[in-house]
Amino acid sequence: MYYIGVDLGTSSVKLLLMDDDGNIVNTVTKEYPISFPKPGWSEQNPTDWYEKTVEGIKELISNIDSSKVAGISFGGQMHGLVILDENDNVIRPAILWNDVRTSKQCQEITDRLGQRLLEITKNIALEGFTLPKILWLQENEPEVWSRVKKIMLPKDYLSLWLTGNIYTEFSDAAGTLLLDIEKKQWSEEITDAFNIDRRILPELIESTDRTGFVKAEIAERYKLTNEVKVFAGGADNAAAALGVGLINEEVGLISMGTSGVVSAYEPKIADYKGKLHFFNHTVPGAYYSMGVSLAAGNSLNWYKETFGKGLSFNELLSEVYTVSPGSEGLLFTPYIVGERTPHFDSKIRGSFIGISAHHEQKHFSRAVLEGITFSLRDSKDIMEKTKNKKFKRLISVGGGAQNPDIMQMQADIFNSEMIRLTVEQGPGLGACMIAAFGCGLFDSLEAVTKAFVHYKEASFIPNPKNVARYEQIYQIRKQVYKNTSEISHQLVEFNDEG
Repeated sequence: MYYIGVDLGTSSVKLLLMDDDGNIVNTVTKEYPISFPKPGWSEQNPTDWYEKTVEGIKELISNIDSSKVAGISFGGQMHGLVILDENDNVIRPAILWNDVRTSKQCQEITDRLGQRLLEITKNIALEGFTLPKILWLQENEPEVWSRVKKIMLPKDYLSLWLTGNIYTEFSDAAGTLLLDIEKKQWSEEITDAFNIDRRILPELIESTDRTGFVKAEIAERYKLTNEVKVFAGGADNAAAALGVGLINEEVGLISMGTSGVVSAYEPKIADYKGKLHFFNHTVPGAYYSMGVSLAAGNSLNWYKETFGKGLSFNELLSEVYTVSPGSEGLLFTPYIVGERTPHFDSKIRGSFIGISAHHEQKHFSRAVLEGITFSLRDSKDIMEKTKNKKFKRLISVGGGAQNPDIMQMQADIFNSEMIRLTVEQGPGLGACMIAAFGCGLFDSLEAVTKAFVHYKEASFIPNPKNVARYEQIYQIRKQVYKNTSEISHQLVEFNDEG
C-alpha cells in the first residue's frame, strides 16, 4: 500500500508518497503566491492551497496503482487564521504566521491575562500566534468577524476539502494561544476574556486520529478507492520532529533553515516560564519544547548576498576550516531581523564585534557560522539548565547538515555527538508516518520510526580542545546582547523617525 504526506508550507505544498517499507516512491512540489497588502502583513488564499494540493496528488500518484493509496495526512504551517462562513466558504484571505500587524493585540492579551496566559498555554503572546489575529479581526474588520462561523488552521482546511469534516489536533491548536495545553481543551477563560464563541473552534482530536475518508467525487477523479483514510496530522514543527525520530528524551533536534530551531521531546508538561515555546507533540500524550533563532540560514544568505555576491556557498566557505575556533577574536550576532529565543526582542540588531585589520573574508565567514550556532546553543542551554536535559546526541537537519565543517562546528559548540539523516523530508515524512500508523501498518509510532527514519552511519564527535575554547568564547559572546540592545533600540527608533 501507499501513504501520502502533505507538507503545507508558506510558499509551496510538498507532497511525499511512501510505501509499506518506508521507501520514498515520489515527491511533488507545487508553489503558490504570498500577498503582502501592507508593510508587515502576510496573507494567502486558502483555495490556492487546496487547488495546488489536489493538482499535486494527481501528479504524485500518476505512475502507481492509485487504488493502493491507503492513507493521507498533513504537516502544515502553524498559527495561520482561516475563517469560514456558514457554508464553509473562505471569507477573507488567511493571515499567516509571519504576519506582524498584531503587536497592539499581543500587548492587550498580556495586559488582560497576565501570568494566566503562561499557566494555561505555556507560551507568551507573540504576533505569529492565532489569538492576536482574531483580536485584530474583531477590531479592524467587525463586519467580517460577524460572518465567521468557523475558525480553522491551514492544514485543517485541506482536510475539510478532502473529507468534508472540520477538526484540528493538539499540536496545531497549541499554537493558537487558545488551548489549555495540559487539559487538552479550548480554554474557557481565554475565549470568554475575548468574547470568542467556542462553537466556532474546531473539534479537537489526536494527530493520529482519522478525520474521515476522501470524498467520493475526489476519489473517483483520481481513481482512488472510497476507503482512503485521512488523518489529522500535525503542525509543521511537530510533524518534522516525528519525521526525524524525535520521540524520546535521548535526542534533540537542531534545524538550520531560514530560521533556526532547537527542539526537544517532552514526556510531560514542563514549565520553561515562557523562555521557550512549548507545544503538544504529534505523539499522543507527549509534548515538545522549541527555541527559535529568527535568522539562521537567513543570516548566511544575507552575508553571502552582501559580501560574497557572485560566489557559491562552497566558494564562500571554502577556507573556513583554516581559521581557528573563535575566528581569531571576531564575533557575529545573527540578530538581523530581531531575535526570538532567548531575548524576544524585535528591535535588537546584528553585529560584528572585534573587527581587526588582520581579519579577512574567511574570518568573517567563520564568525557568521559560529554566531548562528551560538544563537542555537542559547536554546539548548535553557533546556539543559531549566530541566536538566542530557542529550546523548543531536540530529542536525537543514543546510548546515550538508557541510562537514559546519557539522564539526556544531559538535564542538554544542559539545554533543551530531548525527544526520540519510534523507530529509521534514513534515511530509512525519505526515506519511502518521498515515501509515493510522492505517494499522504499525502498532506504535516507535515502530514506524524504526522503519521510516534512517541516519547516516558516520557521526561528528566533539573535539575536546575546541569544546574548551568555544566555552570561553560563548561566555564572552553572551555579553554582547546586554551591551548592544539599548544602542540597537535607539538606532531602530531613529531610523523609524527618519
